[in-house]
Amino acid sequence: MKTDIILAGVGGQGILSIAAVIGSAALTKNLNIKQSEVHGMSQRGGEVYSHLRISDQTIASDLIPLGGADLIIAVEPLESLRYLTYLKPEAWLIANSKSFINITNYPDEEKIFEEIRRYKNHILIDAEDIAKKIKTARSSNMVMVGAAAPFMNLTVEELENGIRSIFESKGEEIVSINIESFRKGRDFSLTNR
Repeated sequence: MKTDIILAGVGGQGILSIAAVIGSAALTKNLNIKQSEVHGMSQRGGEVYSHLRISDQTIASDLIPLGGADLIIAVEPLESLRYLTYLKPEAWLIANSKSFINITNYPDEEKIFEEIRRYKNHILIDAEDIAKKIKTARSSNMVMVGAAAPFMNLTVEELENGIRSIFESKGEEIVSINIESFRKGRDFSLTNR
């Protein structure tokens, strides 16, 4: 069992939390994980990406080769396009449809969505809208984890336990909100794949 994931977004969108939840879930299953450092600007709005590798075998490198990724989880749609060359032909692209427009020459959003839709296995989800309906826009990153859940070799229970593990210090209300966000994202993927 091996799952190679590219995490992409911009600073402030919760890429580290996504990696922590998935990593925590994998560790409870006694899997090996390697994560590259999060690269890019840590300040809000700068490009951020990371490689996350999960396996039941020894992992030699924390970097995913071109054409080797099983999944891209992109919290920002334009950022998803940077990493398409990493995907295997049968892999999945999970992209948030809510743009973070932080540059004056940001491309036309519909053209970005057209490029995403060209990739056969994709989910384009408005994670922020889903999170706002739960009354917590800050949990949109957990909506993205949920949307990606059907394409990982981790169970719902393992991922929800990962959420509990990462957010338990913030209290039960925060844990519950993040689990609800995760479930809404997963439901979206299951009905729109």
